Amino acid sequence: MSKIRSAILRAATGMIFTCGGAIYGKAQTTANWKLEKMPTDLETDFALSALPPQLRSAATVYLLDPEKGYYVSRQGSNGFVCFIARTEWEWAEFRQDVATPISYDAEGARTIFPVYLDVASMRASGKCTPAQIRDTVISRINRGYYRPPSRPGISYMEAPMMRVYTSNDPANDHVASVSMPHYMYYAPYLSNADLGLDSASALEPFLVNPDARVLGNGRGPYEYLITPLNESETAKILDSGKTLLMRLADYKPFFKVEGLMAAHHHGSGN
Repeated sequence: MSKIRSAILRAATGMIFTCGGAIYGKAQTTANWKLEKMPTDLETDFALSALPPQLRSAATVYLLDPEKGYYVSRQGSNGFVCFIARTEWEWAEFRQDVATPISYDAEGARTIFPVYLDVASMRASGKCTPAQIRDTVISRINRGYYRPPSRPGISYMEAPMMRVYTSNDPANDHVASVSMPHYMYYAPYLSNADLGLDSASALEPFLVNPDARVLGNGRGPYEYLITPLNESETAKILDSGKTLLMRLADYKPFFKVEGLMAAHHHGSGN
């Protein structure tokens, strides 16, 4: 676990200095950067909901300080991390209403989570525009500073709700609160053809690469093979998450679930 934390810290520190040093004097272009701090107990429970119940008690929980970035609220011991993603860098915009509970195993914590840490830190600095954050991440991916997972692994996304962009189309930046509990397996640089999948089919599993829209097909290292949970398991999650869903809707009305998310609204792999 110490190696993972060291890698995360190195990545986050380097990113902060790169962005901050490049844009002093341009604060007027960073409007809407500051996020509202979620109540600690609500953010914690929301983050933990990404994980299966048996993994939650020993997982590391990261919470967001809007003026600094993510910090460890609770140190775990099983290698899993969970957090709420509040900024999707690919879209190059600062929204206040994006919130996605995500968890990663030890490999994802080492290779994928540092990007979220860096993006949050840059936004929290108030010195970076959305476009500068996007371009910095792209540059670091292209230079190999950020690397894809080196082995198979999993990101659990079992939360009863996520507020996300509903399309991977650059012309459609619609955001909605939806339910789609699912598992994400690391599949860097794979294509539908590699797996014998039909991108036009509604059958699962399916490939998603949120970075493809800015990096191009086959160039984004953070691609996932997604398996939605079946109707029975989804119903159990929604039932057990009733109280959490009510707390979220009471906190911000836009967190009220609008419906189940269709698989291909999230975009497809190349």
